Amino acid sequence: MTITSEEFTRAMARVPAPVTVATTVDASGRRWGFTGSSFSSLSLTPPLVLICLGKTASTHEAFTTAESFMINILAEGQADIARRFAVSGADRFAAGDTLPMELGLPGIPEAVARVTCSLHRVVDGGDHSVLIGRVVAAHVGEDDPLVYCDRSFQRPAAVAETVRGAAVW
Repeated sequence: MTITSEEFTRAMARVPAPVTVATTVDASGRRWGFTGSSFSSLSLTPPLVLICLGKTASTHEAFTTAESFMINILAEGQADIARRFAVSGADRFAAGDTLPMELGLPGIPEAVARVTCSLHRVVDGGDHSVLIGRVVAAHVGEDDPLVYCDRSFQRPAAVAETVRGAAVW
């Protein structure tokens, strides 16, 4: 039995995921960023996280060769930032809502959390690369996180209703 890519995509869309913006700076000082929802903690000792990045993404080389990167976990009111960092070819930093934060990396001050990492390893993940970061700093904010489920941005409290089949908003 083989699952089709459409069936797999449909099933995975039902899994609530955090909405993050990963950022880095390359050796020439150019800022790079992308929106990602395949983000998770991996290990406590040592402290590791992972985020997945498509191999065809314009940001792929910058992140797979970076010394460090930051994961900004977005707050429920930051869907516009997530959308902007998901658009290919746009100046994702033009809005001015990122500032130099931990290790001088572009960070989003109002993010629910920021996790700053040194690049620990890049692992092959099919059509994606799995970026494993060793956490060197973390900042925790106070807002509720933004969640992505059923191909839309949602509040955490609304996810349970959506997963049961009744979209709240």
